[in-house]
Amino acid sequence: MLTLPTDRPSEAAILHACLPDGALGSLIDAIASALPAIAARLAGGKLPGDPAALCGENESGDAQKALDVGAHNHILAVLKGRGVRHMLSEEAEQVELLDPAGAFDIAIDPIDGSGSIGIGAPLGMLFVIYPTGPADFRRKGSEAVAAGYASFGHSLDFGFTTGQGVQIATHDGQDFRMTARDVRLKPAASTIAYNASNERHWSPGLKQWAADLRAGADGPRGRDFNMRWLAAAVGELHRILLQGGAFLYPADQRKNYRQGRLRLAYEAVPIACLIEAAGGRATNGTDRILDLIAQTPHQNVPLVFGAAEEVDIIAKYITEET
Repeated sequence: MLTLPTDRPSEAAILHACLPDGALGSLIDAIASALPAIAARLAGGKLPGDPAALCGENESGDAQKALDVGAHNHILAVLKGRGVRHMLSEEAEQVELLDPAGAFDIAIDPIDGSGSIGIGAPLGMLFVIYPTGPADFRRKGSEAVAAGYASFGHSLDFGFTTGQGVQIATHDGQDFRMTARDVRLKPAASTIAYNASNERHWSPGLKQWAADLRAGADGPRGRDFNMRWLAAAVGELHRILLQGGAFLYPADQRKNYRQGRLRLAYEAVPIACLIEAAGGRATNGTDRILDLIAQTPHQNVPLVFGAAEEVDIIAKYITEET
């Protein structure tokens, strides 16, 4: 590894020592232990084979790639014997029963942003943990006891919350070491992430919000904004936790987007748990994500998250639209 003049041996605490005691901490640790193997396969690119090779469709109709299925099976194997009763995954049509006596249920997106597999763009993983309950996962996200994510980028990062603050660790080649503790978001956003190509399909209120945003200091908002779009919600989550900002993927008028595009149970809920633990907000545009109940395991939802003030401003534009 290249050594920079300012580099020093890390004295940061090891993740394992910073997890809660007992079964919940052990489960979070197990999830983290699954990540280096996935990161290593991503780093191998197409040398051993094509990780983006198509191998079917998931329940939502999205193309499944070799890495999607491989990561699902890898995490499934890691979680067996770890006290998980039910597992809901984006890559499996049915909820899977792992341990009938397990104390926890987990909903997981094994690879978020898989449309970017093989091109070096950020990818990730999202999960949320509940006390064991209904196998159909028809429950509020506010019942969760933990949530977390992985960011597979130029570093392998792992963030989690057990309800009080967000903790982030980075893998040093041997262990995850803590790099950010009790992350807090600024209430105002200066950087906004959304797919501008979809704007023409938005509702009138959201179109007006975007127009006012782009007008910057010359418009009604009275200040300039920066724009980002990574095409992976978990990449935006990681950046927003570290640098602030807001993200939105709203519903729009296209046939398959009228109920939103992201999945409530294993994308929106984990993100909402993390964002709220960091002092931000997460909504479907107007309503708190953690108060919603998925009517089907793979239900879609619009998602707005990040700096509390900007999330509230977006809701105001939506509710006041004509």
